[in-house]
This record gives sequence, C-alpha cells and structure tokens, in this order.
Amino acid sequence: MQTIGKAWGFFQEQVLGMRWLNALVGKLLTSLGLDTGNRWVGSLQFFLYDVIKIVVLLCTLIFIISYIQSYFPPERSKRILTRFRGVWANILAALLGTVTPFCSCSSIPLFIGFTSAGLPLGVTFSFLISSPMVDLGSLVLLMSIFGGRVAILYVLLGLVIAVIGGTMIEKMKMERHVEGFIFQAGNVDITSPELSRKDRLRYAKDQTRATLKKVFPYILIGVGIGALIHNWIPEDWVAGVLGSKNPFGVVLATLIGVPMYGDIFGTIPIAEALLAKGALLGSILAFMMAVTTLSLPSLIMLRKAVKFRLLALFIAICTIGIIIVGYVFNLLQAVIL
Repeated sequence: MQTIGKAWGFFQEQVLGMRWLNALVGKLLTSLGLDTGNRWVGSLQFFLYDVIKIVVLLCTLIFIISYIQSYFPPERSKRILTRFRGVWANILAALLGTVTPFCSCSSIPLFIGFTSAGLPLGVTFSFLISSPMVDLGSLVLLMSIFGGRVAILYVLLGLVIAVIGGTMIEKMKMERHVEGFIFQAGNVDITSPELSRKDRLRYAKDQTRATLKKVFPYILIGVGIGALIHNWIPEDWVAGVLGSKNPFGVVLATLIGVPMYGDIFGTIPIAEALLAKGALLGSILAFMMAVTTLSLPSLIMLRKAVKFRLLALFIAICTIGIIIVGYVFNLLQAVIL
C-alpha cells in the first residue's frame, strides 16, 4: 500500500500537477538573471507554469474525450436515452454530460436538440446541468491541484445536483414553459455514418484545435487573475472574505461567479491561487460551479428556449445545489484535502 501511495503521489504531483515544470520555469527565469522572490517575477513564473500546464492537459484531455465522443453522436445518444425511464434516465443523461462540451453555451444547442427530439424535459435538464459542471476534464484538472478525493467528490456531488434538478423539473411538469418552436422543430432521425479509426482521430484533432482556440483567451484571463491573487492580494483579505471568518463565504462566492463567463480551464488557476491564500475549499468550488453552470451568456441563450418561470427554476435549483455542495466541502475540508 505504501508503494501504491508513493506512486499515486508521484502521478498526482509530477504528471498531473507538473511540479517539475514549475521548477523548470523557475530555473529558466533565474538563468535570465531574474529574482523569483520578486513579486513581478513570481507572478510571471505562476503565469507561464499554469498556462503551459493547463494547455498540455487540456489538449490531451480534449483529444481523448473527443475520440470517445465520436462514438456517441446526438442521434445515438438520443436512442440510448430513450431506452431508460425515471431516475435512471436522469442518471444516464447526467453521465452523458460528462463527455460532452466543456462550457454551458456549448451544451445548450444539444439540450435544445434533445428536447425537440421528444426526450423528457427533466432528462434533458439533467444533461444541461451536468455538461458544464462536471466532465472528465474537470476530474483530471481538479485532481492535479486538490487531489483525487476532492476531484471525485466534486464530480459525484455535481452529478447528484444534475439528477435531483432534472427529476424535480420532471415532477413539476414544466413542459408548458418551453418555447413552442422547440417542440415544433420535429424529430429528424439521421443515421450517422460509421467512422473509421482515421476519421475518429481526425475528428478528435479538429475538436482539440477548435476547443483550444475557443477557450485559450479564458485560460489567459484566468491564469492572469490567479497570478494576481497569488502574488499581490493579501492572505488576510482573501481569508476574511472566503475563509472560515465569513460564514457566508460560499453564498458570496456563488453570487460572484454567476455573472461571469468561463469554463473549468479558466477557473482552476483562480481556485488554485485562492486556496493558497486561505480561502475555504467549499467557497472555491462553489465559485467554480457557478461560473461554469450559471454564466450570464448561457442564461441569455437558454432564455430563448424556455420561458422565464422555467429559467428561474433552473437557476434556483443550481444555485441552491451549489451552495449546499460548497458547505459540504467546507465541513469536510480537513478530512479530504
């Protein structure tokens, strides 16, 4: 067991966390005559290290996930989902969300397509909640910073929110609050052509390039904010706002995250810096969930597909779920971190 523990620690720190890369960047800056103890140089080191690390992990993950995703086009996903009923359909839809696009705005077109194809509304909402909040990318990236227990628990609780949220919407019979054009779109059952391995590899490469081009600006912004927090914002200030001194830190972090737009790759460097400054884990993860699930642009897009009452219910379910998850992580921080 001790050997396994050491091997896992090495994998988490040196493969996923790439601590060697941080040391390499530090040595490079030192060789250029720069003092890494200086705040400006320290910020530069944080920026270079995190950008390179996230881009490498991002490209690797997207390539693998996109290759897997090539086996589950919307038509096939729909056929799979229609075989299940009740909570099992919600669970499957939430799990399906883990291998689909990485931001809420990318998930909404699929949500509209599934709804117009006649899938139960609660099932499609389980997918919509899960898709941006929890994916295989978030599992690996969170593991690289917070460890395996935190990453796995984050994904499990995110899936719970998605299943409960979708089930509640299903039980409340909210179909009348979906805009009429969604159901009038009809159900066009298109059989996807069988792809060769070469086609799947090409698809994965194209998806990797397209996704990186889309999220790279947010990575730069997120890492830039993380570098600012890491080297310039006093620990006492962060701990006072998002630490144990503020019992409403989770609520505040959630409300701050809602109007922002980003994805898991842009928010993780901010989370990393906040944790180092003394913010509680639950407050950090609540902020991340709010940014990725309830971003203002995605809510505007969703409003075009659903009426205000259903949109408000979706926001309320996600917000309450995120806040509860945040407090759960705060209570368990000493055990799991």
